[in-house]
Amino acid sequence: MSMLPKKQNRKWWFGPLLFLLGVLVVAVVAFWFFGRQHSASNGSQSSSESRGKRFGGGRFGESPDSGARPTPVQAASARTSDVGVYLSGLGTVTPLNTVTVHSRVDGQLMKILFREGQMVKQGDLLAEIDPRPFQAQLLQAEGQLTRDQALLKNARLDLERYRNLFAQDSIAKQQLDTQDALVRQYEGVVKTDQGAVDDAKLQLSYTRITAPLSGRLGLRQVDPGNIIHASDSTGLVVITQLQPATVIFTIPQDDLPRVMKQWQAGHPLPVETYDRAQKTRLASGALSSIDNQIDQTTGTIKLRAQFENGDGTLFANQFVNVRMLVDTLQGATTVPVAAVLRGAQGTFVYVVKPDQTVTVRPVTIGPSDESGQNVTIESGLAPGEMVVIDGTDRLREGAKVEVASSDQNAAASAQPRAREGFQKGTHGRRSKGTPPEGMGGRKDGE
Repeated sequence: MSMLPKKQNRKWWFGPLLFLLGVLVVAVVAFWFFGRQHSASNGSQSSSESRGKRFGGGRFGESPDSGARPTPVQAASARTSDVGVYLSGLGTVTPLNTVTVHSRVDGQLMKILFREGQMVKQGDLLAEIDPRPFQAQLLQAEGQLTRDQALLKNARLDLERYRNLFAQDSIAKQQLDTQDALVRQYEGVVKTDQGAVDDAKLQLSYTRITAPLSGRLGLRQVDPGNIIHASDSTGLVVITQLQPATVIFTIPQDDLPRVMKQWQAGHPLPVETYDRAQKTRLASGALSSIDNQIDQTTGTIKLRAQFENGDGTLFANQFVNVRMLVDTLQGATTVPVAAVLRGAQGTFVYVVKPDQTVTVRPVTIGPSDESGQNVTIESGLAPGEMVVIDGTDRLREGAKVEVASSDQNAAASAQPRAREGFQKGTHGRRSKGTPPEGMGGRKDGE
């Protein structure tokens, strides 16, 4: 194999190396040149935008609203309706009466004649105790009574004879008096025997355990065959009277004057109970009593409401949500809750003016209606005025809007009244300029 000379070998790799170095230098120069041009272009554009913003528009010297499209919003008119004022609280279902059924005599439990959870009426037979010992006691008492009644009858006959003999002056007065005392003694013995008989009958009747009141039975505490005693603490079964049922709930002490005003005037206060999620109504009733003292620890007072509970929906010790109607606002102005916003200066709404622009209107809100979807306006808004209920986050004072609402007819009829209100100045204060910081950021209840 022939070997190349060293000088010729050095030329073979030196040419490609120069070529690669040249390409690299060209690429670096090109990257630096185009990058500088791109930075200059972005800088001029940012400078132009900043100048436009500094002078109030998207472009230099242009107004921010110049040619701006109206903001699409949804609006609804303020309405007039009667709104109920409710007080809410957490309550516990409390039976009108609760009785633990005990045996009144000692003996062996022979029969259980009820089912657990059964509804019973007063006087229904629940269980039976072995009656034989009590029947024997009754028989013994009746025998003693019969014997003493016979002695009394004989003593009375002797007394009658002694009276005849005494009238004939045949016996001494002492003998007649002794016989009369003996008759009285036997009469006392007969009464004692009659009491023993009645007591034995009563004890025998106690072997049949009956329901002391109408209500729902709980779980059985004793099984048949056991010896039960009148002193047993557990009893046989528990009966709770839930028809009618009562609910004890609490309200803040600040609400007590309003309740007492209606209560003392004799107006019934309707009360409704709802489940834990406050979606299903369980029962309807009325306030029945008010406690006589306020709990100093919680600052609340207890109230009791009574319900018919004919369907048995309410159970003893069940937790329920309670709503009580304490007043009704007649002809109140209402708007959807979504229309009310909160800011640093209080609550406000966006009112749609006849020229399809909006203005910020401070309002004073009152209680919500029963559905919770509408809120009453105590001041600052008149019935018929249009308020924005959706799209408020994109609005500011004087912004043009395009109303897209299902309440188009109401909006059309409300605009003349709104125009008249603005002209007369009867709708309260209107905020001027852009709302203060925080005025447009939050809806009522958020």
